[in-house]
Amino acid sequence: MQIGIDLGGSHIAVAIVSKKNTIIAKREKDIKNIKEIKDIKAYIVENIKKLISEVLKDVGAPTCVISKIGLAVPGKVKSKIIYDMYNLGIKEFDLPLILEQYYNVNVSVRNDAKCAGLAEKNLGNLQNYDDAVFLCLGTGIGGATFINGKMLEYFKQSGSEYGHMIIEKNGIECGCGNKGCFEKYASMKAFKEGIIKLLKLEENTTSENILKIVSNKIFENNEEINNYIDKYIQNLLIGLTNIINIIEPEAICIGGSFVYYEKILYTRLIEKINSEKYNCNMPKIVLAKLGNEAGMIGALM
Repeated sequence: MQIGIDLGGSHIAVAIVSKKNTIIAKREKDIKNIKEIKDIKAYIVENIKKLISEVLKDVGAPTCVISKIGLAVPGKVKSKIIYDMYNLGIKEFDLPLILEQYYNVNVSVRNDAKCAGLAEKNLGNLQNYDDAVFLCLGTGIGGATFINGKMLEYFKQSGSEYGHMIIEKNGIECGCGNKGCFEKYASMKAFKEGIIKLLKLEENTTSENILKIVSNKIFENNEEINNYIDKYIQNLLIGLTNIINIIEPEAICIGGSFVYYEKILYTRLIEKINSEKYNCNMPKIVLAKLGNEAGMIGALM
């Protein structure tokens, strides 16, 4: 039995994945108030173990049936050590080795955006494109690049770190140490934080509630919210245009929690693209077919 794990900047998801790459059972947990967690590494290990136990219980299976674990992580990987998980405040973490010792099975590990990108390229909305980019918009922004049908893999670094492309000189400080990074303006975390500030909501307002609020018809003609969404789309387009000019992909697939905002964000993005002229060959912009499950599936590819 295969276990796919997606460790995000603000959540942990665990699933039993069939050999046909379908989700059999899934469990998730949000990571809240990271700054208040005394030992974030211990917290992650404890909750991954708990979620694995829960999905196995859901299908009535014992731990000994686990044959492989795939781990998708928001950082760089070298020799099964994870580095630079900025949004979790972790510089270095030997999580794969810890899980291997505990479950006595092989644990494969890869950057989460690369995992999701592989799933979309093999099973989702990038199947028909040789040159493509996958962007994961969540707590941060991760990426995967495909040239001639193959994902670009770098010898020393993970590459395709589009979230840390500078789009605003002397802009907002990022966890990576730079200022004005793309993900500080166009990640879903940035979008949600802006909505919370604009509507004076509680800081711990859930993503689900934010989606309900901005989807409410009461706010359909709210000038402040519409202006805010327009500004977010403009920032997203700056990053997309930069990527297009450098990579010249046939398609860009956007995944992560962005997929849940199709009517609010994706539709407006496409409308904006169609209404303006760009000095580049605008590729097809598509939503991830596999949604937020792409990382767990791709972690086992």
